Amino acid sequence: MSKPEINVITVEDPVEYRLPGINQVQVNPKAGLTFSGALRSILRSDPDVVLLGEIRDHETAQIAIEAALTGHLVLSTLHTNDAPSAVTRLTEMGIEPFLVGSALDCIVAQRLARKLCDKCKEPYIPTPEELKAARFPWVEGEEPPVLYRPAGCTACSKTGYRGRLALHEVMRVSEEIERMAVAHSSAAEIAKVAIEQGMRTLRDDGWIKVIEGRTAIEEILRVVA
Repeated sequence: MSKPEINVITVEDPVEYRLPGINQVQVNPKAGLTFSGALRSILRSDPDVVLLGEIRDHETAQIAIEAALTGHLVLSTLHTNDAPSAVTRLTEMGIEPFLVGSALDCIVAQRLARKLCDKCKEPYIPTPEELKAARFPWVEGEEPPVLYRPAGCTACSKTGYRGRLALHEVMRVSEEIERMAVAHSSAAEIAKVAIEQGMRTLRDDGWIKVIEGRTAIEEILRVVA
């Protein structure tokens, strides 16, 4: 992404990592440099890509949506429980639903889960009751899969976990989801359509990582409500 012919500008609070070739701006509310104020100013610099640390209010959301609609690639974050909720969150901020549907291209939800310690994780065969209680994707009548659970050793300070991994939920905003945004559909209704179109939920992505032996059932249940 960082090329001389591509102008990338960020607005962050704070700037945690200095990246070569990227124009980074740190907000300073005391000096009047807010997300919305900084975003309005940098759009005069004709950026190709804008990274906005967070959309917190109507004014910032409005400018970001307008920038996305005028040919800029805008990347930002929102506080929501899952990917479909981002659509309703923007409309709750006062953005016109038809603008939300037109401006959004893809939404990614992320949760961090603890990773099982490779040195001490132990294999086990869960009982059917455990799998049913966790709503694990297992067909009754089949042999339960071999999963892993934390044990604890000196390498992980007796916790059974070492490091973290990310669970992702990626929702492409299709024409049908655009129409649902215009129709003020709920996040649950949008999620249902997105799943039908191939979206993998946070929990489903977590189950894949459990099957791979990278984390435990208990950790997924803790992280994904």
